[in-house]
Amino acid sequence: MSITDNLLKLKKEIEQEDVKLIAVSKTKPVEDIMEAYDAGQRLFGENHVQELVEKHEALPKDIEWHLIGHLQSNKVKYIAPFIHLIHSVDSLKLLQEINKQAAKNNRVINCLLQVYIADEETKYGLGFDEVIDLLRSDEFASLQNIKIVGLMGIATNSDNEKQIKEEFYELKTLFDGVKASYFRKDEDFKEISMGMSTDYKIAIEQGSTMVRIGSDIFGKRVIKHFKNEE
Repeated sequence: MSITDNLLKLKKEIEQEDVKLIAVSKTKPVEDIMEAYDAGQRLFGENHVQELVEKHEALPKDIEWHLIGHLQSNKVKYIAPFIHLIHSVDSLKLLQEINKQAAKNNRVINCLLQVYIADEETKYGLGFDEVIDLLRSDEFASLQNIKIVGLMGIATNSDNEKQIKEEFYELKTLFDGVKASYFRKDEDFKEISMGMSTDYKIAIEQGSTMVRIGSDIFGKRVIKHFKNEE
């Protein structure tokens, strides 16, 4: 099936659940992204800042770009002028830098807090307690140019559907608690970014509002390495 066929099939399945589809275009050429764009897709996710900036410059400006990979503080300045949503905020330090660069660009940048939910070694993500500590902190309260609009999590890379379901359930439970305690009157705090090509159906069942899908749209990705990127 073509990119267009894959995309239309997915959109029909996902949008009836009122879930946003983020097309993960990392490593994919501009031509592939334009095929998806021409089929109506406007939300695209990238992992690497360098690649994201290059694609933003080359592609239509009504695309909403989502940064879904780990973000280093010293790279924030490159995406601050245009990024729509940063999914992978995993520290107060990073949030402070996003706030600083957003202010320089006279913007308020939407962010998701990335929560560690997987039962495997991974570098990134806040623990449940760390999410609460961050939201309670005076430092967070002082940030005027960022807006937390939800949470993001990556489940364990496993064939164990029960485990994946439990991890997504835990993230949804945390989201509900955070919403009730810290964002009760904030209508913008509504996003739960969880689910990828292998587990998006489980994620939607557990309350995901955004799924990040690449290979089911574009096919298997080619690994690229970018200088000075993790």
